[in-house]
Amino acid sequence: MRAYLVQHGKAKPADEDPNRGLSDAGREEVTRVGEFLRGLRISVSLIQHSGKLRAEETAHILGITIRCPAGPTHTSGLDPSDDPSIASNFLKVYTDDILIVGHLPHLERLTSLLMTGTPDKRPVKFQNGGVACLEREAGAWSLLWAIVPELLQAPSRLAA
Repeated sequence: MRAYLVQHGKAKPADEDPNRGLSDAGREEVTRVGEFLRGLRISVSLIQHSGKLRAEETAHILGITIRCPAGPTHTSGLDPSDDPSIASNFLKVYTDDILIVGHLPHLERLTSLLMTGTPDKRPVKFQNGGVACLEREAGAWSLLWAIVPELLQAPSRLAA
């Protein structure tokens, strides 16, 4: 079973958009990440998001580019300050591949809980639009790979 953990894309400032939807740069980066995931032929059974606009928009962009039989769904327990054991307990019983779009510090605490048994370590540092692919085998979670939008830019832009 694989869990693709995604930090929402860059959001607009609160003074510009109180709901903090994705900025143009955030949309562009999440779209680029989605195209990368499409190239990997990723398929999930469920896409969850916190319900905050920036996470919902990120989930919908990714939902267009990867294979999933259902649209993204709002799931409680994924807000920035929520207890990561809520999502961890769900992932203990869920057996299909899943994509979860969330926020800091929750994503880092969830990843830590899954990989180390405690939410207080930081085995993965997330960035806006970044994805960490975790795999569970024989009850243990490990990091398979992680990607951030800046690594998916054209080579000429990386060299600049």
